Amino acid sequence: MADTSKLFSDKSDLYAQARPQYPAELFDFIKSLPVKTETVWDCATGNGQAALGLAQVFDRVYATDISEQQIANRLDVENVEFSVAPAEQTGFADNMFDLVNVAQALHWFDFEQFWPEVRRVLKPGGAFICYGYAWFSVTPEIDALVESEVEAVVAPYWAPQNQLAIDGYKDVVFPFEKIDVPEIDLIIHWTFDQFMDFLHSWSATRRCMDDKGSGFFEQAHVKIKQAWGDPKIAKRASSPLMIIAGYPDIS
Repeated sequence: MADTSKLFSDKSDLYAQARPQYPAELFDFIKSLPVKTETVWDCATGNGQAALGLAQVFDRVYATDISEQQIANRLDVENVEFSVAPAEQTGFADNMFDLVNVAQALHWFDFEQFWPEVRRVLKPGGAFICYGYAWFSVTPEIDALVESEVEAVVAPYWAPQNQLAIDGYKDVVFPFEKIDVPEIDLIIHWTFDQFMDFLHSWSATRRCMDDKGSGFFEQAHVKIKQAWGDPKIAKRASSPLMIIAGYPDIS
């Protein structure tokens, strides 16, 4: 298994700057779940992109990540308590949370240890939700360049766990019956530099750079910039959110 603490400690400041925040519609759905909104565990919070929205729903958000550097670059959110801890073993009390939330991270966990921890810390009747995104679409021309100049080059450098997310977690066995979830798109408006920072924040991009150098990315930068036009103009980028939710049996 990839050492995720090292993988996401590298360029954690770039990750904080480049990774998108989640749409209000997602947190409206979370708010509609038949659970109390007192406490939530945002597991593998990264810099707190999801914690920011959860803080608008729950009285208290407990956000953990295995990377000290990610937590050090956290967003400033008033009612969120950030701490460093692995997903599979926390110091939280039994039956502490109304919801366990995982954003863009489930594929990194040891499921044999993680699911028992979820059951342990959830209150009776508590819910679990995970969500994430894969590829963003900007324009057909830019999408094609990203695919040929970045995605195809870095593809061998994705950790095996990334494929679980790319495949929509279809090979993950969830220990609960899934519930119906809405179709929600993650939409963000990026300038050219912001978009390139996002591509740079991919773990596979960074690993490819470490192995082959940054020449491929510099070449992609030139070609995508030409297709972009005025780099200061923000363009709409969208990706469908993959959402899975349910009520683990903790009896």
